[in-house]
Amino acid sequence: MTPLIGLSTYRETARWGVWDQRADLLPSQYAEAVVACGGVPVLLPPVVTVGAADVAVARLDGLVISGGADVDPAAYGAEPHPRTAGWRPDRDAWELALLTAAAAAGLPTLGVCRGMQLMAVHAGGTLDQHTPDLVGDDRHSPGGDAFGAVAVRTEAGSRLAGLVGEELRVNCHHHQSVASHPGFAAAARADDGTLEAIEAAGDRFCVAVQWHPETAADVGLLAGLVRAAAAYRS
Repeated sequence: MTPLIGLSTYRETARWGVWDQRADLLPSQYAEAVVACGGVPVLLPPVVTVGAADVAVARLDGLVISGGADVDPAAYGAEPHPRTAGWRPDRDAWELALLTAAAAAGLPTLGVCRGMQLMAVHAGGTLDQHTPDLVGDDRHSPGGDAFGAVAVRTEAGSRLAGLVGEELRVNCHHHQSVASHPGFAAAARADDGTLEAIEAAGDRFCVAVQWHPETAADVGLLAGLVRAAAAYRS
């Protein structure tokens, strides 16, 4: 009864061996964390076929909407900020379709970084397109391939608090953040007030965080998803 966990992926130009071409990829830490928590990972590259998301979700026990590029501002009715760049309409469409299918099926779902932003947008919410404009520094995304170490406090009584505790330091790499999130409750904030997690009410596991739990030794979030996926499967 090992649960199958879908992981959405990038579609980018990549180089390996003698090849330099378009590839569907994801940092291996995601899959490794799922395996460490007792799940079996499967990668979900962007698919444009109508109904493909329903087919995928019907075979999954849990879903992770992974980190990645900025969400297209048009998806939430905004003009691009000068620092908003590199959005991927094919990935946006695919992951929004996955979220719709997952909600209909009651599938346990975890959003990571961009995944949290997309889950808010899917629910009709909006984003702050450049968080440094609000907080005055780059602590949430120091640049390059570095993570920012950010202190967060979870909301008492939240599902998230039950998974990771009241306070923790997390690895962040986001220059955007969630401004509004209809249907979700705020579940954690950074010490500068930035919203760092949201979750849906009810029995379904539907949680999203701005940080990268797959990079940390404490994989409480992914362990919680895998447990929920096992229960869903059974």
